[in-house]
Amino acid sequence: MSSDDHEFPVAPPVPLKGRGAVTNPQGRYEKDERERVDDGWLHSAERGEDDGTPVLRTQVFEERAKSILTRNASPDIPFTVSLNPYRGCEHGCIYCFARPTHSYLGLSPGLDFESRIYAKINAGELLERELAKPSYQPEPIALGVNTDAYQPVERELRITRRVIEILHERGHPFAAITKSSLIERDIDLLAPMAERGQVMAAVTVTTLDADIARTLEPRAATPSRRLRTIRTLSDAGIPVGVSIAPVIPFVTEPDLERVLEACAEAGATSASYIVLRLPWEVAPLFKDWLAAHFPDRADRVMSRVRDMRGGKDYDANFATRMKGEGLWADMLKQRFHQATKRLGLNARHRGILDMSGFNPVAPPGSHRKAADSSQLDLF
Repeated sequence: MSSDDHEFPVAPPVPLKGRGAVTNPQGRYEKDERERVDDGWLHSAERGEDDGTPVLRTQVFEERAKSILTRNASPDIPFTVSLNPYRGCEHGCIYCFARPTHSYLGLSPGLDFESRIYAKINAGELLERELAKPSYQPEPIALGVNTDAYQPVERELRITRRVIEILHERGHPFAAITKSSLIERDIDLLAPMAERGQVMAAVTVTTLDADIARTLEPRAATPSRRLRTIRTLSDAGIPVGVSIAPVIPFVTEPDLERVLEACAEAGATSASYIVLRLPWEVAPLFKDWLAAHFPDRADRVMSRVRDMRGGKDYDANFATRMKGEGLWADMLKQRFHQATKRLGLNARHRGILDMSGFNPVAPPGSHRKAADSSQLDLF
């Protein structure tokens, strides 16, 4: 069954406390269908809390990755190299376009994606090896694009911290995007790199409504906390932008101008947006979420989504997948550009990172300027 054929459930599924997905469907590569049923023998801690609300605890698995840098040639993505220290993301954002990647592991893009996290414990080792190759051609690295590099488990594992230490030592530029205030922990590394034009950050803010955010992105920082993070980074001299991703019709879309205003006031100098994307299993997962949390507007939301996607739930065309097409997409684009112009966002933002200080074998804390300096446009 295609995502377009998935109808809203007759009886909306019951949300799990602290989780985004309300279901755990099998991945598209599974041949056998399995369903978990409580036959009364589950321990009370597994069944749920005293009020009967189901509990799903996060499991973290160590993974020794074979490679760490991912390259893409997509014409609508402003970077070609990315690094993701984790697979799966405990933030649980229901709209996450990376959810279908858990299908490659034989797991569900639903609850499994946000509760079964794979940590690439050798990420630092692989990065050092990659940067030291004689054939390595430095390009700005986008950190945490697929799944958040600062999700909760990073507090203990510090894999992202080690990656940034290496980039700092080598003078290698990168850009980080996150929904977490944990990025503030690494200001001691980010601020010196910002002085050399080697780093920029983006904080994703989808809405200012804490109640919506609690169901949409249940384990990410609250909207007010993200605004504080923008201010903290900006005060530290780190170029920071806001990513409004995704814009969801009738859910987060009414907040567009208010989000931009709040982020500009907090110190953001740039802004971008992406309309809701529903590739593969994300479409039925999102529809189940709508039925559970916004049954009064579920039909309107999906109708507007299809208006922007040529009548389908999703269209992967490079020319339109990020912004959509049609009248409503054009109106959204106009609203965004009028607001950013009024607020002075993107006016001073150059989006350029300096590659001239990269040293593949630099000892910790040392940097040298390359004879032939160059600059690469990232965002």
